[in-house]
Amino acid sequence: MADPFLVLLHSPFTGLSAWGRLPAELRATGYETVVVEVTEDDRPPYAQRYVASAALQIARAAGQRPVILVGHSGAGPLLPQIGFARRAARAPVAAYLFCDASLPRPGTPTRLELLEFEAPEQAAEVRAVLEAGGMFPAWTDADLRPLVPDDHDRAALVRSLRPRPLGFFTEPLPSAPDWPDAPCGYLRTSAAYDRLARVAAARDWPVVSRDGGHFAALADPDGLARDLLALLDRL
Repeated sequence: MADPFLVLLHSPFTGLSAWGRLPAELRATGYETVVVEVTEDDRPPYAQRYVASAALQIARAAGQRPVILVGHSGAGPLLPQIGFARRAARAPVAAYLFCDASLPRPGTPTRLELLEFEAPEQAAEVRAVLEAGGMFPAWTDADLRPLVPDDHDRAALVRSLRPRPLGFFTEPLPSAPDWPDAPCGYLRTSAAYDRLARVAAARDWPVVSRDGGHFAALADPDGLARDLLALLDRL
């Protein structure tokens, strides 16, 4: 089997700038790395639009080569469906890596239901904002300064933010049959994802934990690249 492509999938709440210099760091280690950019998921069905766009980009870049899907944050629950699209095209998925990401759950949960499991207090706050007509996330430069110290990287991240309405969070997410069909691993980079790291460990997935913050790809791309490769070595 040919060496797999690494495929980086940004959260639907951000753009690809959330990966910063991580792709270059991974390529420097010898991994062919594809960075997906999804912009078509701006209306319902949000998840299906993300999956379709991502699957098409991966097919164009990787062809029938095996891929390692790496999802950050809100991209996590969509990895099974993206993998299913690859399988439907008779193209292999070698592994799934979740980088400080939400995890898929059985059935077709909504994002609010996932958040209620992951962080009940935050879920209640987000629900209140959304039901009042607001959008989430509404992070500012000041909010992100502790996580992303570099002014240029932080400004790019703020510009890439994609606040979402209530309908995005109450839409049932698509499920994928017979998942997982390949090894999975979890990379935890912030305390907010401690619970999900424990869930991953309970599923007997390898877990690597570091304190780099939720946007570790911007704060320490070299360190994050090393940890991703260390996680791959444990699959």
